[in-house]
Amino acid sequence: MKVLLFVGLTCAIGLATNAIVAEPIAVRSSAFQSGGMLPAQFTCKGANHNPPLRIQGIPKGAKSLVLIVDDPDAPGGLFTHWLVWNIDAATTEIGENGPPPHAVEGTNDFDKVGYSGPCPPSGTHRYYFRVFALDRTITLKPGAKRGALDRALEGHIIGRGELMARFSH
Repeated sequence: MKVLLFVGLTCAIGLATNAIVAEPIAVRSSAFQSGGMLPAQFTCKGANHNPPLRIQGIPKGAKSLVLIVDDPDAPGGLFTHWLVWNIDAATTEIGENGPPPHAVEGTNDFDKVGYSGPCPPSGTHRYYFRVFALDRTITLKPGAKRGALDRALEGHIIGRGELMARFSH
């Protein structure tokens, strides 16, 4: 059941698995509870910088981590707020206001490199902070877009976890 659930969630965000079973990773934040409201300081209504994250349970054999922050409730479909890859596999915390050292950031759907916080046009949206452990590092150049990152992840995910927050503009 866990593998089927993972495949369903993975396909829902545009990633293929190639039959690799992903181990669960715990993703938490000191700034909000899972399923709770994201504080305004991490959105367009505040300082607009990323919240702190804690990561536990990274599988042995992981060579790097990827962080994707997205909103599945956007009017035009899935909207990406942050892409970060080649995070050191030993990383257990991502600090507030910036990626970990030596990590690479991609271009989000605001057409900016780096984090751009939630700013929904109306209603309450869900924001997923997804962490993937990979069996390799990624060779994409800084500023790459979501589609290229999704393709680079295919068949290399060995662990996965997520944290969800809500925000209303």
